[in-house]
Amino acid sequence: MASSSSYNSPCAACKFLRRKCLPGCIFAPYFPPEEPQKFANVHKIFGASNVTKLLNELPPHQREDAVNSLAYEAEARVRDPVYGCVGAISFLQRQVQRLQKELDAANADLIRFACNEIPTAALPASVLPGSANRQRPVGFSRGVGNDGGGFYNLHSPSFSQLPNYPFPWNNQNPSGDVNEGAGEEGGNM
Repeated sequence: MASSSSYNSPCAACKFLRRKCLPGCIFAPYFPPEEPQKFANVHKIFGASNVTKLLNELPPHQREDAVNSLAYEAEARVRDPVYGCVGAISFLQRQVQRLQKELDAANADLIRFACNEIPTAALPASVLPGSANRQRPVGFSRGVGNDGGGFYNLHSPSFSQLPNYPFPWNNQNPSGDVNEGAGEEGGNM
């Protein structure tokens, strides 16, 4: 008679599908019995047969990464069926864009302050204040409105072409951490 310690619990996938978990079960290494929601989400979004086909086609060393990717996307799709991971990615891209603008403004201030520290006799006439043909550093333009507020801002054309997806969750997340809480982006970016 087998004791309860030798009894192996079926994997989360077999338990969810209500079938016997055989020793060579393809799901067992990736869906442990302690994480039933992981397989439930993956099954809801992708389907058990599609996941089985995918895992059988992959070499064993790539299966864990594939399951982790499926589980991450499935969890994101359960939270937001429309955008999934794309919503989180676009939020992070906009956050990077905003931080890049702040960094560019700070760098421009440093350049401006450094230029103010140089004795005016050492500067060419074209950069002196009041010069008719004063030149700004290449790539810099005078900020206007709330965007720059009088600072020199470096234009970042690669960021200006990003899609403008709304943040998928409902509540504003003040820490900016997409893994914490849920939040819809306000107009402050």
